[in-house]
Amino acid sequence: MFLLYEYDIFWAFLIISSVIPILAFLISGVLAPIRKGPEKLSSYESGIEPMGDAWLQFRICYYMFALVFVVFDVETVFLYPWAMSFDVLGVSVFIEALIFVLILIVGSIYAWRKGALEWS
Repeated sequence: MFLLYEYDIFWAFLIISSVIPILAFLISGVLAPIRKGPEKLSSYESGIEPMGDAWLQFRICYYMFALVFVVFDVETVFLYPWAMSFDVLGVSVFIEALIFVLILIVGSIYAWRKGALEWS
């Protein structure tokens, strides 16, 4: 039988964690001073007068390296709990993790061969 009262703590946490950011935005919107002017609309560069346009295009290489970093960082997040409970999980989970790592290796080799990770 499904008992709803077992999830009281979950619902309380969900409501509180939703209400706090909403209240923060509402309070800051009411209390913040509204001043518009050239200083407010200029870009901030650590107290130095801005030189040139604020919108710069970055090379795609930076995005590719950031994407590769995020992929392998997420891989670490997924593999760490598996490694901590390796002795309990068994061989089937080991095979699943091995397939996961092999897919990432094949993807990185593909990106490397296509030249996506080259700086030139």
